[in-house]
Amino acid sequence: MYPQDKARPVKQVNQDLDIGQLIKRLDMLDERLDNMDSIVTSLVERVMGRPLVMEVTCPSCGETVQINVTGGVRLRGKE
Repeated sequence: MYPQDKARPVKQVNQDLDIGQLIKRLDMLDERLDNMDSIVTSLVERVMGRPLVMEVTCPSCGETVQINVTGGVRLRGKE
């Protein structure tokens, strides 16, 4: 039989690889979230200049819901 000391380094290496994969996946997730944040931010910046109305239809009851999004910027009228 092998002593326990020889089996331990293999477990340590496998654990290090698992931690490395976890770190890599977390970095990828962080990058994706940053990309989504950038897209949403640019969309909101465009929308804030003028009002936006979204209509969403409920898939179960079929009722249409209107969502009005307005910004803090006043629209200029003709002078």
